[in-house]
Amino acid sequence: MVQQEPAGAPGLAEGEAAADTAVEVRLSRRRWAVVLLFSSYSLCNAFQWIQYGSINNVFTRFYSVSAFTIDWLSMCYMVTYIPLLFPVAWLLDKRGLRLIALAGSALNALGAWVKLGSLKPQLFPVTVLGQVICSIAQVFILGMPSRIASVWFSSHEVSTACSVAVFGNQLGIALGFLVPPVLVPNLEDLEKLAYHISIMFFMTAGVATALFILVVIVFKEKPLHPPSRAQALVQSRTTEEYSYVQSIRHLLHNANFLLLMVAYGLNVGCFYALSTLLNRMVIHHYPGEEVNAGRIGLTIILSGMVGALISGIWLDRTKTYKQTTLVVYIMALVGMIAYTFTLSLGHLWVVFVTAGALGFFMTGYLPLGFEFAAELTYPESEGTSSGLLNVSAQIFGIAFTISQGQIMDRFGTKAGNLFLCSFLFLGTIMTAFIKADLRRQQANLDNEQMKVMPEACTDPIVLEETKL
Repeated sequence: MVQQEPAGAPGLAEGEAAADTAVEVRLSRRRWAVVLLFSSYSLCNAFQWIQYGSINNVFTRFYSVSAFTIDWLSMCYMVTYIPLLFPVAWLLDKRGLRLIALAGSALNALGAWVKLGSLKPQLFPVTVLGQVICSIAQVFILGMPSRIASVWFSSHEVSTACSVAVFGNQLGIALGFLVPPVLVPNLEDLEKLAYHISIMFFMTAGVATALFILVVIVFKEKPLHPPSRAQALVQSRTTEEYSYVQSIRHLLHNANFLLLMVAYGLNVGCFYALSTLLNRMVIHHYPGEEVNAGRIGLTIILSGMVGALISGIWLDRTKTYKQTTLVVYIMALVGMIAYTFTLSLGHLWVVFVTAGALGFFMTGYLPLGFEFAAELTYPESEGTSSGLLNVSAQIFGIAFTISQGQIMDRFGTKAGNLFLCSFLFLGTIMTAFIKADLRRQQANLDNEQMKVMPEACTDPIVLEETKL
């Protein structure tokens, strides 16, 4: 017989679990559907983030605005995230995953439909409105990967699941580099150009709407049974015992997490700046190569997705969070240096190679940061820790994008990229000082001893709660 956790069992209070109660730990078959669906609407939102920047020169001419103004259509994602993080993270903790998923996918679809009203050069404010709505949707998306992984997956799958969740966002950026240059050629006739832009906007709106409907049907709050011992202990806490403000205070007093938060912000901020300004960089050295500029962006993201997946599987098998994070950070710095000094050589194939190497490590770092933070901050909410990481990334992303853009205009692309290299070096040093205090793994290891032998060989294993 499977012993169920009795109704009204006391929750975890002040780090202690009630004794003599039992809880069934079981994996849900729905877990992969949930994470893949999240990954899909995250993909759609990320596509909308970069769809303007990847053909910056085309939209600059269509709307008769400056390149810097088009850059702000990407940077508005970063600006919006900062003030809205804490309200959305509070909602995630109080109302759960399903409400956040519904809100994120609905706003993503709404923003896509609003953009269809901006198909004339004088309607630039409408496209800004649509992009701002999509940027609000992003706030409901970015902090979700580690939370979904923890709520739905076992301790042996959690890093891989987080990588898959981040995978969708990266694939969306990849498609954002690849598709717009193909669907929207750089035409002189503004009416024909508007027609091509409308095709891209209609396709995006249709996909976003279909994904919202799937979220309504498929996405559930949590599985019937916790997938891991650590998650069972977290779920045993009552709402009254959890304080969102206290959780933030704990995180901000965690020195290892603060180091990771800044290091993560530096790395991802560099990635945001590089993605936003990539079209301008490539067109400067290779005029008329809009399509190849998009393909270089695609190469960065696709190689990063491979890196993210490999690092997730590696972490699940080895649990070497500190070592893996540090090695990936160092290699991202090396890749950025190589990209900086090969961009102006005049050989596009060389740029593709160095950009691919850079992407493998720089974008492959994203899920590593989420999972390392979850380990360092357990049992605090993954949504809160991920949110603080993303706030750091948005702040540095805005600063780096504006600064690198100005440096490129005055001193050239090499100086702008060396500017990013200096901050990646700083982030590497900070990562080296993080101590590997793996609290979530320790919680799972401590509770291995609480396994109780089944009454019969056909009975499932029961995990008993004891004091941590």
